[in-house]
Amino acid sequence: MSTEPFVIEVNHLVHKYGRTEAVNDLSLRVRRGQCYGFFGRNGAGKTTTIKCLLNLLRPVSGSVRVFGLNPAKEEVAVKSWLAYVPDYVAFYPWMSVRNVLDYLASFRAHWNHKTERELLGQFRLDDTKKAGALSRGQKTQLALMGAICAEPELLVLDEPTSGLDPIVRREFIQTIIGAFQEADPGNRTVFVSTHLISEFEGLIDEFTIIENGRAELTLGADEARSRYKKIRARFATAAPAIDFPEARHIRREGRELELTVNGHSEEVLRRLQALAPEELTTETLTLEEIFVAALR
Repeated sequence: MSTEPFVIEVNHLVHKYGRTEAVNDLSLRVRRGQCYGFFGRNGAGKTTTIKCLLNLLRPVSGSVRVFGLNPAKEEVAVKSWLAYVPDYVAFYPWMSVRNVLDYLASFRAHWNHKTERELLGQFRLDDTKKAGALSRGQKTQLALMGAICAEPELLVLDEPTSGLDPIVRREFIQTIIGAFQEADPGNRTVFVSTHLISEFEGLIDEFTIIENGRAELTLGADEARSRYKKIRARFATAAPAIDFPEARHIRREGRELELTVNGHSEEVLRRLQALAPEELTTETLTLEEIFVAALR
């Protein structure tokens, strides 16, 4: 078991495909025991970053450390402590589900057979079925099982619920990932790249939003919710035209004003109250709404 306080450290990472910069001066740190969200649009650089962490790609410059180790030099040690589920899963098509699980288990020093049996029943997977006959969602379920049953210290998930139906997706996120961390609290870390931000809302401790290969925002989830607010004001007549530099976004429609703010909510509320609205309300943004507001 590694004792490093930061399970992942990325420092000024740069990776290019030809002349195209996929990742540009990216830095982030993931503390042990966190569920860390890595958010960004398609093509933002999320998968490239993950592949650099796993030594599937070599950085042009900058450095990555996993458990304090350089994955390019100590790949076996790094990968013995983690499990990875990519956005596209493939298995040897002639293997049965049982064969796949036994094959994955053969690479691990530890394998939780009780969890395997439970997940086979929960996902309703027939262990005699050939991998080549599985649907995309079933292949994802099988890969997730292989990752969870190994009980790694670090779970790296790249769009892990892609192809799962909504019921299975919600069950996996809320029940399985939560249980995975709770089984060894403070030691098991999840690094998840996803566009389904709302479904991970209750699990994320900290996140980075990446855009065009650069980190646009890194915040603790609770701090982000305290800073990002949506303020609505309704007036007796047409809403006044305003210019609030503190607002990230202003929508004016009929008698209503809607403002999105990143901090400064008390100042914005004070200025709106001076305009004598009939109604004035404030609500905290979800992480998905914060993602949209940050990239607006």
